[in-house]
Amino acid sequence: MTPEFKFDFGRGARIGLDEAVFCEGKTVDQISAIVDAVKAKTGRLLLTRLDQSKYEPLFARHGAQLEFDPLSRTAILGQPHDALLMPPVAIVMAGTSDLPVGREAARTLAFAGQTCCEYADIGVAGLWRLLERIDEIRSSPVVIVAAGMDAALVSVVGGLVSSAVIALPTSVGYGVALGGATALHAALASCAPGILTVNIDNGYGAACAALRILRVMATLPKRSV
Repeated sequence: MTPEFKFDFGRGARIGLDEAVFCEGKTVDQISAIVDAVKAKTGRLLLTRLDQSKYEPLFARHGAQLEFDPLSRTAILGQPHDALLMPPVAIVMAGTSDLPVGREAARTLAFAGQTCCEYADIGVAGLWRLLERIDEIRSSPVVIVAAGMDAALVSVVGGLVSSAVIALPTSVGYGVALGGATALHAALASCAPGILTVNIDNGYGAACAALRILRVMATLPKRSV
């Protein structure tokens, strides 16, 4: 029978980012077949949006080879890539409810061999929480800001750091938060210049954007002071 997928094994060499498997909408059999194909070729894979209900039958087939994190709904097959010799990425999360999306970004970075520092529950409703950590955050060359509701944290961080800022709007919030649409629009309309914005709840995409920026930075000549 013809396989229902064609895995892109050359993506890493082509763009510096391996193909990941988005598990939402795929059956357990389809995911398992992809895992088998990758095991036979490279033995290394990142799976995103993997629910516990799908992970359990996958664990029965692949065992401890899949390292699963239920909070971020990600699983990693095999060992992460060799460590990148770049400073940590800062992942700043407005509230505890933003942790699943922020953790997806953290796991994606870890799979690529990139370290990160997570700063949770430091939204602008208690601005002192952000200001307590702002010097640490400024030390990171790339800052991912995960925020829902009005996503005010994006503009505040964008006005306080010189790092590359990636807005990661989340679907957190009541009513007119509209499942993250308000946060997305607020990030796109931010008065802080130069902010990159990814799609709602796309922690994987935010991490990939950070990795692209870091790889370009790594190739730039060092400037003398």
